[in-house]
Amino acid sequence: MNSGRVQAGSSSPEQTRELAAAIAELARPCDLVLLVGDLGAGKTAFTQGFGRGLGVDDQITSPTFALVQSYTGRLDLYHLDVYRLEHMNEALDLGLSEMLDDESVTVIEWGDKITQALPRDYLEVSITFGQGEEDRLLELRPVGSRWQARMRALTVALSAWSVSGESLSGEAATGEGPC
Repeated sequence: MNSGRVQAGSSSPEQTRELAAAIAELARPCDLVLLVGDLGAGKTAFTQGFGRGLGVDDQITSPTFALVQSYTGRLDLYHLDVYRLEHMNEALDLGLSEMLDDESVTVIEWGDKITQALPRDYLEVSITFGQGEEDRLLELRPVGSRWQARMRALTVALSAWSVSGESLSGEAATGEGPC
């Protein structure tokens, strides 16, 4: 199941953090969020807000050189940046499988580079540049049932930043269960 998308607009990095925090309010253990976008699009700003929404008090920085950072909140957060990885096996060497089986939430910057190594159940957040210097368009696309089941709630949570959203009909699967 992979239908339905929600679009949101942001006019500043702080607004990107605010909308990411709203998304994090809907996060559950074992969730996976892939961030896609050009350099400077706002993937780290998104993760900072997402962490804030999970109750992370530590400053979240880009793990470009460390590759993985972990933070403690109401749900623990793993933040990966796979931009520098040359082979998908390197992601597995980082302990990705263990992170995804943990009761935490994992956010992966440049996640589209390693989708073949990931479970087919995640929220893809594509961040593109808008017309103004700090304007961003975010498109959220669920892949699999976990986030698909929360699309109505996502649409409501992001209504303040809404650009457009598909109306979903019928009841989706619960998307619940073990990691």
